[in-house]
Amino acid sequence: MPDAVDGTAPSGAVRLSTVPSGAAPPAAPQSTGTSLNPADELAAFGASVAGCTKCALAQGRTQVVFGIGDSNADLMFVGEAPGFHEDKQGYPFVGQAGKLLDKLLAGIGLTRDQVYIANVLKCRPPGNRDPHPEEIQACEGHLFRQIELIQPTVVATLGNFATKLLSGKPTGITRVHGAEQPTTLGGRRVLLYPLYHPAAALYTPAMLKVLEEDFRRLPELMGSSLEEPKAASSPLTIVTPEPAVQLGLF
Repeated sequence: MPDAVDGTAPSGAVRLSTVPSGAAPPAAPQSTGTSLNPADELAAFGASVAGCTKCALAQGRTQVVFGIGDSNADLMFVGEAPGFHEDKQGYPFVGQAGKLLDKLLAGIGLTRDQVYIANVLKCRPPGNRDPHPEEIQACEGHLFRQIELIQPTVVATLGNFATKLLSGKPTGITRVHGAEQPTTLGGRRVLLYPLYHPAAALYTPAMLKVLEEDFRRLPELMGSSLEEPKAASSPLTIVTPEPAVQLGLF
């Protein structure tokens, strides 16, 4: 689901990887004798994605919403797609859903600039509709390359679309949330950790409680070794929801 509920910009200092769209810029540098550091390589890749025209969503976007945060983060969040305000501002997860994500992060001692946040789609679907299969297929390579460059330990998927894409399984989020899955993404072993989407939790107190509980396991998972078997803060308030938000997340 698109991530915005209103137009509030994300809080805290952040390292931006968002780039405006327009005329296609030069492609990201290919490997030569000299390697870029992770931040520069991710920025170069973001610049190349800014001119993407692989699907029809490019025709209606304001800009590509590439991602935001630490290019060397141990924890990466993957949502569904930009919403109206993300498309205008160029940031993933703004508005009430973003505020809730910030509170959940604060509950485990993290801030937005210590993680990386991206979406399956980099362009907003019109009317905040669900992504179409051909759009996911066109855009998924961008996400996999981001994972390859960032090299996170844990990839937390937010909602159904990200979970199904990265797990490669059709099982819905209501059955797999809070259950880590060792897998290989971007050529690297990671823990995939499905979570309810914060925008859905805004509407459902019981879901918010589950999301808080699942979030509390993230520090443990970030310190886990993939070679070993996995052993199986303040309360947050429900905000008053605003209209025009998809609920196809369950």
